[in-house]
Amino acid sequence: MADTEAPDTGGSAKSGPRPNGSALITARGISKQFLHNGIRIEVLRGVDFDLAAGETVAVVGESGIGKSTLLHILGTLDRPDSGQLHFRGEDVFEYGNDRLARFRNESIGFVFQFHHLLSEFTAVENTMMPGLINGLDKHTARQAAERVLVRVGLEKRLGHRVSKLSGGEQQRVALARALVAKPALLLADEPTGNLDRRNSEQVHELLLTLNEELKMALVVVTHNLTLASYMTRRVTIVNGKLEETK
Repeated sequence: MADTEAPDTGGSAKSGPRPNGSALITARGISKQFLHNGIRIEVLRGVDFDLAAGETVAVVGESGIGKSTLLHILGTLDRPDSGQLHFRGEDVFEYGNDRLARFRNESIGFVFQFHHLLSEFTAVENTMMPGLINGLDKHTARQAAERVLVRVGLEKRLGHRVSKLSGGEQQRVALARALVAKPALLLADEPTGNLDRRNSEQVHELLLTLNEELKMALVVVTHNLTLASYMTRRVTIVNGKLEETK
């Protein structure tokens, strides 16, 4: 996407509230509004959020309260109307679009309810794509993809087209694709929403095991109370503000 919104200075973020040394993410004053049928809806109202490296957090609550909006902003897929998002001390929304895209590809992995895989490509080809985008040669990208696919239990499905895989296997490919670049942060939006109980439990176990192995932070938007219970923290959004919950 062309860099049309902000110049890419390539420099450090400007002044503002800074996280402490152990924080991976510090969000301050995140606000977001949408216009619906001529009515302005304030979804997030000055949200503050802190996430430590390796921490796990579930964002729970009813549909429409802003959970996915928050996740998209934390993942820099969307910009807030106001507020700052510090990642290891730098406000990433001070980056231009090109640098922000590079940061996102290198530092954040995404898993969605709908896996967004390319059905005509194989499991390994889908998993290679982040590496290719980051400038790896095909051989290196393929080796990295094969390693992570083996880790998620798909060593016998490397050359299978995604369209030939089961729903649970497809979500494992999506998870492998999200992890192939070894991101510091994994964001998951209803990652088991389309899976049956058995496959959901397997994905739950994988998420937690890989969080521990890779020391990555994990934020999950979910209606699944079992998955939420496995996280070290649970939060919800009430009147546009983030609140801790049990």
